[in-house]
Amino acid sequence: MNYEGHVLGGILTYPLAVLFLALLRYYANFPVKLSFIAMALGYAFYVLGSDLPDLDHPDALIHRGSKPIVAVLVGSAFFVKLIPYINFTSYGWANLAIGWGISALVAFCSWHAYTALMPKHRGVVHSLTFAAIYGILIFIALYYGVEISFEESLFVGIVASMGYVLHLLLDRDVKLI
Repeated sequence: MNYEGHVLGGILTYPLAVLFLALLRYYANFPVKLSFIAMALGYAFYVLGSDLPDLDHPDALIHRGSKPIVAVLVGSAFFVKLIPYINFTSYGWANLAIGWGISALVAFCSWHAYTALMPKHRGVVHSLTFAAIYGILIFIALYYGVEISFEESLFVGIVASMGYVLHLLLDRDVKLI
């Protein structure tokens, strides 16, 4: 299955994920909250998850799209940590230029390291373990970072994992690790 098939699969099957969790909430008193914000964020992370396992394929759109974002984030983070130690000249603008120059080199290196450090395609990233990790990271980011309620964060984390699992099912390649 290709990018379009995975993403459209996510777009079209999200209502089934909502239905499943709504039924769990109603019949089993499962602690999720289906607020608009939770369902909107859930939709985004479900659809993202439906293509995310292809992050390990160098030709995949998600790999190529995330690579520059990671490089810029790494370079910018390096700049933030480096700039207090840069004082080569009495001109502030020169120190900024030097700091960004060094940070750009770090970003350049991270660009190449991104693909080099990625595991082989359909390796460990194509697994139920990573589906769980993805959902847990989304839950943590929303609950502790964005600070939406536990029940809303739980809903989004679960549907994010479900979107990831959808990708594995569409590839007919489901494994634990």
